[in-house]
Amino acid sequence: WPYCRKRCSYCNFNTYVVPAVDEAAVRSCLVREAQTLLRLSQVHSVTSVFFGGGTPSLASPGTIAAVLEAVAGAAHLPAGAEVTLEANPSSTRASALDGFRAAGVNRLSIGVQSLDDAELRMLGREHTAAEALKAVEAARGLFPGRTSIDLLFGLPGQSRDAWAQGLEATLRFCDDHISLYQLTLERGTALAAQVRGGALPAPPQDLLADMYQTARNVLVAAGFRHYEVSNFARKGALSTHNLSYWQAEQYIGVGPGAHGRFVLRAEGGCGREARVQTLEPVAWMREVQSQGHGTRSRAVLSPLEQLEELLSLGLRMDEGITHKRWGHFSPQLSLQAVFGEPGEARALQQEGWLVLDNGGLRCTWAGLAVLDSLLPDLLWQLQR
Repeated sequence: WPYCRKRCSYCNFNTYVVPAVDEAAVRSCLVREAQTLLRLSQVHSVTSVFFGGGTPSLASPGTIAAVLEAVAGAAHLPAGAEVTLEANPSSTRASALDGFRAAGVNRLSIGVQSLDDAELRMLGREHTAAEALKAVEAARGLFPGRTSIDLLFGLPGQSRDAWAQGLEATLRFCDDHISLYQLTLERGTALAAQVRGGALPAPPQDLLADMYQTARNVLVAAGFRHYEVSNFARKGALSTHNLSYWQAEQYIGVGPGAHGRFVLRAEGGCGREARVQTLEPVAWMREVQSQGHGTRSRAVLSPLEQLEELLSLGLRMDEGITHKRWGHFSPQLSLQAVFGEPGEARALQQEGWLVLDNGGLRCTWAGLAVLDSLLPDLLWQLQR
């Protein structure tokens, strides 16, 4: 769902603010594209559905229900499959949430981002801290144990103490899943321009590292498992859908700008394709209406490209890449054969960043914190 009521100052996602949305047209295109791509993939069973955006909580429950009916009509959608909706606190009235639950949503991901009103204004968010608390409370009433919240850190002018206090406040009202994202100042966004122009200070790198370490300490002490670089869960409340990305499972992307990774069995394909749907909603709808889907680009991934994705995504998880998962993509060359020999990976193990053992290949906590700087060496070793 690509539409938002306003654009946040830090956002460079494929989102659109328009005077009015023709929801009936968008709904019919989402349904048709889902049906087409499911038919092309010949997938038998869908383990999870994630409504992302944009602001999908601005869609009506009827649109969510129609898409889920289309999925269930084209493939098996088990009764217990995880169905997540991303929501903004400003569009999560209890009555709307009730409608989404009736439509089939059973997990909510709420973009709280901060509990400080000044920070929320700087980020261009529509809601206040009080409204965020109210939204999470309403969501937990309807989706107990399945309400996730997003928080941002590394904001211009944010101190480590303010961040730590915000985390402590969060723990008093949050559910069992928290996603923490370091703010990225993306080119072309209002916030990046303010920092570049000197109106706001850029946070120093060592402070960002400190904030991340602080968050990990606070959340682990509160019983959360740091199961992925940016994600923390307790009581087993891991995100099934996001795990499927990190474990390099197949997934189908539906809607403007959505990405997919799947095998086109209906066309006799045996290699996994990377697909990207047309970005602009009106152009996307035109394409869906004329050909059943709005795929703008498609490319078959080579075995090496699939292993590169598996390595880059799998090492984000605390469990890393198991021997079994690696073997699924690389039956000839084991993890041990690629990364156990003298070379970059061996050096990273000796330096305490990486572990290769009977469980597979994974980062230590220290390695997880600097994963982006480790990947080039590992990819280089894989390519050789």
